[in-house]
Amino acid sequence: MSFSSDVKAELCRAEISSRTAFSEGYGVLLFCNRFDRGEIRIVTGSPPFAARLPKLFSRAFRAELAELPQKCEGAKRAFTLTDPASIAGIVDALGFNSTGLLTHHVNLGLLEDNASRVAFLRGAFLAGGSVTDPKKGYHLELVTGHWSVNRELTALLLDMGFEPRTASRSGNYITYFKQSDLIEDVLTTMGAPHAAMGIMSAKIEKDMTNLVNRKVNCDTANVTKTVEASAQQTADIRKLRDSGVLATLSDKLREAASLREEYPELSIGELAELADPPVTKSGLSHRLRKLSELASTL
Repeated sequence: MSFSSDVKAELCRAEISSRTAFSEGYGVLLFCNRFDRGEIRIVTGSPPFAARLPKLFSRAFRAELAELPQKCEGAKRAFTLTDPASIAGIVDALGFNSTGLLTHHVNLGLLEDNASRVAFLRGAFLAGGSVTDPKKGYHLELVTGHWSVNRELTALLLDMGFEPRTASRSGNYITYFKQSDLIEDVLTTMGAPHAAMGIMSAKIEKDMTNLVNRKVNCDTANVTKTVEASAQQTADIRKLRDSGVLATLSDKLREAASLREEYPELSIGELAELADPPVTKSGLSHRLRKLSELASTL
């Protein structure tokens, strides 16, 4: 199953209560495949949502959906309601004009309390929402074919403390989030806290992986830098020895040269600890730099 399917399965574990069933059904209708005076059609690839729909519509609108939906493309199932009396009752209950063209919009007067808004958002996501696997990226969206619904959903989300973005795609209108923390908050609000925790865990795992990679890259760069510096210093010391200059230098410089030749793999800080007596990193660095300067004059 996909992460989005898991989210919908978790949302469907919420109780269908008489208090919020209407609001959830309202969200489903405004984000389903078709809702007009002639037909209501809800297509879903989520088995838990398919199992939830008949009970939801019965509780919300006293409308009967088929217990066994029609099979359509792939694993998707379609619920269809064409009974004129049932559709008219739903249209009236939602406060739409009883005659003429059905103009879709979100009647905010029906969603005055927080529980109703959360249920509406849950229904909208179940019917027209999706969320990307957090291991691949962060993106949650709700898709509707109605411009006014998209605009009013944005206003509703803003009033709930969220800041969504909007876009259009293939004749549909998209309300979406791309920030992981906002997606976590939206999922938690809708009733999917386990999914929200999944996003948090994936984000922590990504951060740890990035941290390890940065450390490895940094360590690799430091090793490369040490090796290159050591090779140059060793070459300079050999040049001083071959020319007879090294034997004329002070004990401290000759000790530094001896340490570098004996331990070419060590950093300057590690070499400094091997000196007798030990010296500071800057002290040994100065001696090695002096050797290179002398070699450059030859």
